[in-house]
Amino acid sequence: MNNFLKKRMLREPIQEIFDVARYLDAAVSAHMQGKFEVAKQLFVLANDQKVREWTESIWGKNSPYVVVRKIERIEQAEKLPVRMPNAEQKRQLLHRDGHHCRFCGIPVIRAEVRKYLHSIYPEQIPWGNSNITQHAGFQCLWLQYDHVIPHWHGGSNDLENVVITCSACNYGKMQYSLEEIGLYDPRDFDPVRSGWDGLERIL
Repeated sequence: MNNFLKKRMLREPIQEIFDVARYLDAAVSAHMQGKFEVAKQLFVLANDQKVREWTESIWGKNSPYVVVRKIERIEQAEKLPVRMPNAEQKRQLLHRDGHHCRFCGIPVIRAEVRKYLHSIYPEQIPWGNSNITQHAGFQCLWLQYDHVIPHWHGGSNDLENVVITCSACNYGKMQYSLEEIGLYDPRDFDPVRSGWDGLERIL
């Protein structure tokens, strides 16, 4: 147990993730200025395979970055169904956490924003049914809502138990508790604050 060292995140972000965020930000700005060909080129640049490899290295099967130490489950007197935040609760979470993953700190983008941009640029922002057919940048920066303490471990649906994360941290953490995968509680650290707006201005 003493050798199971805690860490802030499953894997440190690579520089290419932040490059992708800049490309996407510039693409949206270009689109809003009517520079549609420039936007297309930038969306293509953001489909970075190094970023895809980073994402899949965390949420992939047998990831070397997700080491699990199983802990016995806690039997709850009353089992609550897993419930995701409603629209108003999501608004409150964004206000509290901002558009950054509470674990690794990378910028994140809501699915609603990606879906809207995909409808305008379907070729430059592919989004198929499998991981490999999805745009690597939007896949990595896909905003998720994670229950810090899982339901099976006594966690509730209260917003105090929910944080905004990126897709890699959320799917890499899976159903495990922080103790099982050796992570610090992200709520013990302040959210990242920056000028990144999650591309929300496009809506």
